[in-house]
Amino acid sequence: MRVLGIETSCDETAASVVELRPGAAPKILSSIVLSQIEEHAAFGGVVPEIAARAHVEALDGIIEAALADSGTDLANIDAVAATAGPGLVGGLIVGLMTAKAVASAAGRPLLAINHLEGHALTARLTDGLEFPYLLLLVSGGHTQIVLVRGVGDYQRWATTIDDALGEAFDKTAKMLGLPYPGGPNVERAAKDGNPKRFAFPRPMKGSAQPDFSFAGLKTAVRQAATAAAPLSDRDVADICASFQAAVSDALADRVGRSLARFRAEYPGIAAPALVVAGGVAANRQIRAALETQCAQNGFRFVAPPLELCTDNAAMIAWAGIERIRAGLVDTRLGNDDAFAFVPRSRWPLDEVSAPVVGSGRRGAKA
Repeated sequence: MRVLGIETSCDETAASVVELRPGAAPKILSSIVLSQIEEHAAFGGVVPEIAARAHVEALDGIIEAALADSGTDLANIDAVAATAGPGLVGGLIVGLMTAKAVASAAGRPLLAINHLEGHALTARLTDGLEFPYLLLLVSGGHTQIVLVRGVGDYQRWATTIDDALGEAFDKTAKMLGLPYPGGPNVERAAKDGNPKRFAFPRPMKGSAQPDFSFAGLKTAVRQAATAAAPLSDRDVADICASFQAAVSDALADRVGRSLARFRAEYPGIAAPALVVAGGVAANRQIRAALETQCAQNGFRFVAPPLELCTDNAAMIAWAGIERIRAGLVDTRLGNDDAFAFVPRSRWPLDEVSAPVVGSGRRGAKA
C-alpha cells in the first residue's frame, strides 16, 4: 500500500509518499517540506493570507517532487490523504482542494485527515508502538495530553486553558526583540542565562486540575522585561533562561499527573509510553525534564525524529494507511464521500469530551 500525503495546515507546504508492505515495517519513500519562515519573519508570526498564497504557489511542485523522490507515480498510489483540519482555513482549503483534484484525476480514494491524528499515530510509524499510550502534543497551536487507545479512538486528558506553549515561546521572543520563530531563539538565548534571576510562576503546578496555563507566565515575562528596560543581552538571556525553567517545571508537573492516572487505569502494562510531538518537543531542557519525569514513573519516553515531530506530510500519509488498515469509514463525512468534506479550522481529536475552551460558531477548539 502506498499513500500520498499532503499537509498545508499552517506555514509548511509538504507532501510525502509512505509505503506499507505485508510483514514489513512502514517506509517513508519521500518527504518534502517547504518552510515559509522567511515569508513570515518580518511579521513575527504566521500571516494566514500570506501562508495560503505561498501554499498555492508551491504545492503542485512539492507533490511532483515527492512523487519523483519516491520513484513512483500516481498510477501506483493507492490513496491520497490530506490534512482537512484543524489549522488556518486558507491553507487547509488549498491542500484539501488540491488533494481532491489529484485523487479525482488518478481515480484514487481521498482521505480527509485530522492533523492531530497524524501527530498521535507518528510513533507507530517510527517505533511500532502498541496501543494504548499517552501523547503530549506541544506546538504553536496545541498543548494537550491525549490517551491514544486505537486508530480513531482518543480521549483528551488535559489541554491548555489559554495559550499554547509554542505561542507563549513566540510571544516571549517577540517581547524580547528576538527573531521569529521564537522557540529556537529563546532556547538559544537561554543557554547563557541565569535561570534563577527571575522568579517566574509555575502555572497550575500542584493543582488538582490536569490542564495547562501559560498566559500568566507570559504576563510575568512582560512585566520583568518592562521593569528591566532598556534590555541588555544579559537581561534577555536571564529572562529566557528563567522562562524556560518555569515552563519545564510546570510541564513536568502537569505531565506527571497524567502519567500517574495512566498507571492507575492500566496497571497491567509493564512499560507504558509517553509520546511527545510538536515543535516545542525539540527544546532540550523541556525534553530533559520530561525524560526525568518518565524515568521516575517507569514510562518509556518516545520522541520521533524532529522532522516528524513538526508539521510534515509523512504523518498524514501514515494516518491514512492506519485508517485504511483499520477498515474505518469516516462517519463525519455523512455520505461516506470524502470529496464532500469541508475543511475545519477547529477539529478536536477527542470530540466526545466537553469543550474546555473555544466553543462557539466554529465548534470547540479543544
